[in-house]
Amino acid sequence: MIGGRLFNPCRTAIPVALLDSPWVRQAWSGIDPTQVWDCHVHLAGLGDGGSGIEIGPQLSSLRHPLRYAQRLFYLNASCARHAPGQVDAAYAARLLNLCDAMPAGFKVLLFAFERFHDENGRPEIERTSFYIPNAWAARLAREFPARFAWAASVHPYRADAVDALHASLADGARAVKWLPAAMGMDPASERCEAFYRALAARRVPLIVHCGDEKAVQGGGTHHLGNPLRLRRALDAGVRVIVAHCATLGEDVDIDQGEHGPRRASFELLLRLFEEPRAATLYGDISAIAQRNRKIAVIRTLLERDDLHGRLLQGSDYPLPGIVPLTSPSALARNGLLPADAVADLASLREHNPLLFDFTLKRLLSWRGCAFPASVFHTRPFFVSV
Repeated sequence: MIGGRLFNPCRTAIPVALLDSPWVRQAWSGIDPTQVWDCHVHLAGLGDGGSGIEIGPQLSSLRHPLRYAQRLFYLNASCARHAPGQVDAAYAARLLNLCDAMPAGFKVLLFAFERFHDENGRPEIERTSFYIPNAWAARLAREFPARFAWAASVHPYRADAVDALHASLADGARAVKWLPAAMGMDPASERCEAFYRALAARRVPLIVHCGDEKAVQGGGTHHLGNPLRLRRALDAGVRVIVAHCATLGEDVDIDQGEHGPRRASFELLLRLFEEPRAATLYGDISAIAQRNRKIAVIRTLLERDDLHGRLLQGSDYPLPGIVPLTSPSALARNGLLPADAVADLASLREHNPLLFDFTLKRLLSWRGCAFPASVFHTRPFFVSV
């Protein structure tokens, strides 16, 4: 926090002096903005503007005070809280405004978000935290193609899952997004086989949240986010991106049985990277610099240059706009950021969380190791779809 601040003040135009900061200039040095796609950006809203967005009781009811408070923080971070009756449109407009402050060519990949489904492929509204329709994400990408691309979200247990995937691709989707613990799919289930074959045939990236999940929950489904449960997808030849590089939480080491010891999810992901089947395994670096991540995890990702060709930049927007979540000063104290950059980074966050996240990740270093430009040149990974 800065001066004890909890909420983002949502300032508008970035001062010219801040854009000319040596740290911002350093961040863009060696980067081609036309190749930079932020590959982890959430859509949100209240369903008040014809978007089709649905908010479940976990996030909308005071009977769930922690989740309710989280939703307020997310809306503050996206600067959409001051538009009652127009929150969905305000969220999208603010995001577009942030993109327009970036160099020409920069784009973000907008996530749709599927409902929770049961074992028979039927949606369960009461277990759904929120729902972002494919149609809403596709519409925004169609209306603002210079700044927005989109990722569909299709539950593999649906009877029409493969048809829905093909329809989304025909509508311009560049990837598919899953959050197994919140959607109720088991990536290791044979029910996913047909969907995996279709993904592999079309070379569609599958972005899967692994490890602990703080934002949304499905209830009793945490184990579905175990990175080791992705082996079936990899064996099918699917290009899998593990969101956040599974840098939060623990999962059961199922290599020692379904009741094996619990290990850091990140440790299990690193093990998976070592397997021959991992030729199509990737990770995005969204959220890795948040305060709830261990410093050792960030240092490992910076030092493991053998993994750098498998890493993709994502911001996890709107989370970079939540002031308490990321502490540039703490990262500097731990030797990961230049101390002199902290003040400019704090100011950037108040004006543009996307530029804040990008600049911070470009400045991260440990013992001479930093993420190369290729981690941020993500466009080629998605345009082959």
